Amino acid sequence: MKRILFLIGLVTLWEMVYRLGIWPPFMFPSPLDVVDTLIRGFTTGNYTIALLYSFRRLIIGYVIAVVLGTVLGIIIVSSKTVDETFGTLILSLQSVPSVVWLPLALLWFRMGETSIIFVVVIGGLWNMIMSTATGIRNVDPLLIRCGKNLGYKGYKMFTKITLPASIPHIITGMRMAWAFCWRALMAAEIIGTGHGLGQILMWGRDMGNMATVLAIMFIIAITGFITDNLVFKKIENKVFERWGLSPS
Repeated sequence: MKRILFLIGLVTLWEMVYRLGIWPPFMFPSPLDVVDTLIRGFTTGNYTIALLYSFRRLIIGYVIAVVLGTVLGIIIVSSKTVDETFGTLILSLQSVPSVVWLPLALLWFRMGETSIIFVVVIGGLWNMIMSTATGIRNVDPLLIRCGKNLGYKGYKMFTKITLPASIPHIITGMRMAWAFCWRALMAAEIIGTGHGLGQILMWGRDMGNMATVLAIMFIIAITGFITDNLVFKKIENKVFERWGLSPS
């Protein structure tokens, strides 16, 4: 109820500012204009096609980032030398925005799907590596001692004790990687080429059509909210409950 009241208040404030006429309607459209743009966009199929294109790139890039990030995270914690060298590099690269990689991607892969997917992968990769490595490092020492008492060591210790105990951290990393991949995708589509929500956003900006810009921003926000709350948050809660980490 609080969220609904907040949203109603936000839309009401938006309408009030619109009616004050501080900016011309093409620069600051009303909520009804944005809703009308959304309806027309989905009715004609333009927004649906763009959303499907964006989701295809997002899922491909996200899966690659999760798989590669998990493997690299495991490799980092398995060797002190790798941790002190490659691990330090990862920490440095974490602070570099994923969109900064787009010029390199365009040089390496030219304009198209591959360059955009590459930026999406970069968007979630570093976070996935660090989440995996952190999860493995933070395994309860008591669990390790129990594994040793059971005769586990090496590969068996890792598969039976270490990896399962680090799953909560990995799941949280997957949730955060999704958000970072989503942001990277929008940045890549805005600057890159091809169909997608980012391209429509740029078209709206170039045409001075702020209703289209706000409509795409709304689609991006609501899609991110739905996937995070209805998919990743539920999975994370179930994993935390299974591992006995749910807040009391």
